[in-house]
Amino acid sequence: MRFLEDPLTRGRDLDDPRTTELRRQIVRNKPFLRQVYEDWYATIVNALPPGRGLVLELGSGAGFLDQRLPDLITSDVFPLRGLSLALDARSLPFGRGCLRAVVMTDVLHHLPDCRRFFREAARCVRDGGRIVMVEPWVTPWSRLVYGRLHHEPFLPESVDWAFPSSGPLSGANGALPWILFSRDRALFERDFREWRIRSIQPTMPFRYLLSGGVSMRSLAPAWAYGILQRMEALLSPLNGYLAMFAVIVLERAGGRPGAPGVDPSPEHAAIAAVPADRGASGVPR
Repeated sequence: MRFLEDPLTRGRDLDDPRTTELRRQIVRNKPFLRQVYEDWYATIVNALPPGRGLVLELGSGAGFLDQRLPDLITSDVFPLRGLSLALDARSLPFGRGCLRAVVMTDVLHHLPDCRRFFREAARCVRDGGRIVMVEPWVTPWSRLVYGRLHHEPFLPESVDWAFPSSGPLSGANGALPWILFSRDRALFERDFREWRIRSIQPTMPFRYLLSGGVSMRSLAPAWAYGILQRMEALLSPLNGYLAMFAVIVLERAGGRPGAPGVDPSPEHAAIAAVPADRGASGVPR
């Protein structure tokens, strides 16, 4: 499989910020992959709650969602050029009820202690606000692909939601979103009553795989994207068996105990993080 690896990132340390910078180039310069991200971003934007307010993106490093949401607060675990903040998703630097939404693409399954993130998000997201995620999903097809062809751990049988972290990007369980919101859904709803699972949409059985993602060469030309998109639409009744991803939307339940009224304007957001274009001591690596 080495001949399929993208030469820009071949042999690179996943936890090196320079690898994320290179992945940013790949996402922008691979036309087929860029269209995958365009579709994901359109879905995320459409899933945002109505009204004004701050939207935080986690794991922005390689992406370009800020081109669709100009006022987006971009962030990553590393200080990177062009991002608003460097932060740890388990300790969000925002005041109570400041955020309209938190969005992410392929991030949740890298969080070694997702419980802390959901508690922090419940504190920072206002009532009626949302978490919108695009994440790997477990189906018979994705078990084969992620289990045999992908470098990240994919462990649907894992009992624990937490996992040892070798690093912010190298540590992962690609099956974690499915574990949380499908296999252990009743447990999630019991432990996090602040969050309501609004929707889960399994999607994209083939396009991301054929794009090569950020680590492999593209296996399909850009002109084939529309054809494959239409083919996937025809096969959508089978997404329970074929999907490799899911769009997951959580909504913040009302009745926050003692929640103050929060003006959604930026001047009321208590942001106390290190700007991403400066150094950042204490940022987890």
